[in-house]
Amino acid sequence: MVPAAPSAAPTLARRGRGRWIAAALACLMLAIVHTWPLITAPATLSRNDNGDAQLNEWIMAWVAHQLPRAPAHLFQANIFYPARDVLAFSEPLIVPALLAAPVAWLGGSPVLAANLMIVAGLALTALAGYTLMYRWTGDSLAALLTGSAFAFNTHTLTRLAHVQGLHLYGLPLALLAADRLVTRPQTRDALWLAAWMAVMAYTSGYLLVFGAVMTAVVLTTRIGDWLGQWRAVLPRLALAVTASAVAIVPLWLPYRRAAIEQGMVRTLEGVADYSASLRGYLAASGTIHFTTWSHRFFVDPVDSFFPGIAVLGLALTAVWTAGREAPRQRPDTIVARRRVGMLLGLAAVGLLLSLGTRTPIYGWVYAVFPPMHGLRAAARFGNLFLLALAVLAGLGAAAIRARHPRSRRVVAWTIVLVAAVNAEALRAPINYRRFTGVPHIYSLLAAEPRVVLAEVPFYPRQAAFENAEYVLNSTAHWRPLMNGYSGYTPASYTAYADVFWYFPRDYAVQAMRRAGVTHVMVHPSRFGHEAEDVVEAIGRHPELELMAVGSGGIRLYRFH
Repeated sequence: MVPAAPSAAPTLARRGRGRWIAAALACLMLAIVHTWPLITAPATLSRNDNGDAQLNEWIMAWVAHQLPRAPAHLFQANIFYPARDVLAFSEPLIVPALLAAPVAWLGGSPVLAANLMIVAGLALTALAGYTLMYRWTGDSLAALLTGSAFAFNTHTLTRLAHVQGLHLYGLPLALLAADRLVTRPQTRDALWLAAWMAVMAYTSGYLLVFGAVMTAVVLTTRIGDWLGQWRAVLPRLALAVTASAVAIVPLWLPYRRAAIEQGMVRTLEGVADYSASLRGYLAASGTIHFTTWSHRFFVDPVDSFFPGIAVLGLALTAVWTAGREAPRQRPDTIVARRRVGMLLGLAAVGLLLSLGTRTPIYGWVYAVFPPMHGLRAAARFGNLFLLALAVLAGLGAAAIRARHPRSRRVVAWTIVLVAAVNAEALRAPINYRRFTGVPHIYSLLAAEPRVVLAEVPFYPRQAAFENAEYVLNSTAHWRPLMNGYSGYTPASYTAYADVFWYFPRDYAVQAMRRAGVTHVMVHPSRFGHEAEDVVEAIGRHPELELMAVGSGGIRLYRFH
């Protein structure tokens, strides 16, 4: 009797796991390379030369601090006191904050947590791009190329200060779910689409809007795929919309309150200043391009979207291949061709919307789609363009490999193309600012029985970004802080700043007392040549008791 052959299933499963582990490690290594030398000292290097980086560090630290203690009051954060729902003045960053929470709970600094999320966000975004392309083609090299092109490009690598701009993994995974929903509709795909929409919403309002626009493009351009099976597709689409809406309601409520109570709505006039330009689609921040030809097109990092020569070439290959195979009526060929059309539509929509008010299209969408009212930087719609080009490039690489499945030369050239995509985008080594920690003097406030802190200089509204360091330093005590910096500045702050700016004049000191301020942190060095006069003038106010003098001459006073 001949014994039965052992099942090949365990071997295939091990190979499958090994492939995904290898892909994840490759994406992580590429993220480390593109952010080098950040990983060498993640607790002390930072992008704190940018106020938005300090804001994002504070947001993630606040979420990690508040969720275990009072989740119902998550949005009642400690800055801009006494304004309400202040976490809604910017991106929620709840998903990256939860990923980084163990670091905070173990005593890691907000800077360490944010730096780890920079690397993790890029790596996860690359892995999501890999997942999309691998599910479509089964080609690991083409998948790695797509992941590289989407995660490591001129736009993402100039936004290291914006954690939400690096955690883009929801977009390719939502695209994968939407594609499955219109091709072979199943309930699980509707739930996956809802899940990824929720993940994007709990990371960034921009990503939620991008996901909604992307899904609309999928439904519009793929109507030939789902119209004949609309009875299966539409109920599942309704399920995806309903499930995502229910999941997002707890997030929507504070943003809605802020919009009503604070008038936190972005006007079309405000969008004009943060719109991309066609010139920006020739701007590349990668060292190779920037130092040779692209610097002449590079005006602002917010307006930098050149996808790279390798990506463009491979994307054109995908389009050419789809056109060449148009006469073939095999189901797989038809789906592949329609995917190319879908991606071209997505690229066009992303580009046009990124131009903001430079075209009337943004205004039309703004008028009929209320979530657009919360967006200021229209240029970020360029992410949809870059996603579409990255996926098209992967399809182009997969098409070349499919024509020569056993050619080692083609394998070698594909590896070279993956390397070229990364080399074109590479900006490392990146200059970081050294972070020496929050000054110890701030920890004294944690032990005080009651604290409402004002820090001076108390900057006027137009210079509120100068408060970013104050905001980050508040993570040492989490007491109410009248200063603040975020994507929106409440009217209450403006009213206080108009008077507090003149501290330590008598009327400013008395205005602070009436506003409920109990402690004042003074930064003499920020007063320039008037520093000594300011300290001397404070000494003439007997109601201000000096508690401590910290590093850099920072002085903490208590009202009594």
